[in-house]
Amino acid sequence: MDTENFQTDELCQIVVLVNKRGLHARAAAKLVQAAAQFKAEVFVACGDMRVSGQSIMGLMMLAAPCGTRIRLCASGSEAAQTLDFLADLVRRGFDEE
Repeated sequence: MDTENFQTDELCQIVVLVNKRGLHARAAAKLVQAAAQFKAEVFVACGDMRVSGQSIMGLMMLAAPCGTRIRLCASGSEAAQTLDFLADLVRRGFDEE
């Protein structure tokens, strides 16, 4: 698990997409729903593109297939818990298999 701190209040983790279809619509919806459970602002980055973790369309625009490394970032009072939960969801392949 790689953890990065880009801003004083933003924490990030890099995870690899392991589900067969990558960050497709259903996976993006699960990530958005999971992020909404926490008091944190979430962003997801892939390459040079960074989008809101609250936007299914934004996440789908990343066009991230299986095997892609994505960066999950969160800020706010529950940033650490949010990252742990989201990173675990990604590592479990969004519970698709």
